[in-house]
Amino acid sequence: MLLAVGDRDGDRMTAGAIATSVNASPSHVAKIVSRLVELEVIASRRGRGGGLRITDAGRQQSVGLLLRELEGPGEAVECEGDQPCPLSGNCRLRRAFAEAREAFFGTLDALTVNDIVHSPTRQVLLTLEPSFTPTGGNDGHPGH
Repeated sequence: MLLAVGDRDGDRMTAGAIATSVNASPSHVAKIVSRLVELEVIASRRGRGGGLRITDAGRQQSVGLLLRELEGPGEAVECEGDQPCPLSGNCRLRRAFAEAREAFFGTLDALTVNDIVHSPTRQVLLTLEPSFTPTGGNDGHPGH
C-alpha cells in the first residue's frame, strides 16, 4: 500500500523504509517484497535512484488474489502438524474454516490495489510513513 501511495510521482521506497513505517520485521517485509517482485506486482531496482515501485499491473491487481498468493494454500487452523487434532479426520469445523477463509478472500476480489489507495485512504497511509524518503521523481514530499 505504501508503494502505491509513494509511487504516485515516480518515488521509490526501500524494503527497510516500509518495514520501519509499518513497524514490521525487515526480514518479513523482505520476504513479502521478494514474492511481490516474483508476481510482477512491484519492480525492484538496485543502486542510485533504485528502490521499489509498484507496477501498473500491480495497481490493477485484485486484493483478494494478492492475499491468496501471499498466504498460499493452507488452512486457517492447523489441524495436522506435530500434534495433530484427534478429530481432524471427522471434523465439520475444518471445512467451515476453509469456506470462511475463501469467503474472506472472495469479499476482497472485487477491490484492486488502486481502489484502496485513493483518498481518504491515501491520507491515512501517508501518516504511516515517518521514514519515507523518496529517491527521485519530485521535490521530496510524498503526496503531491
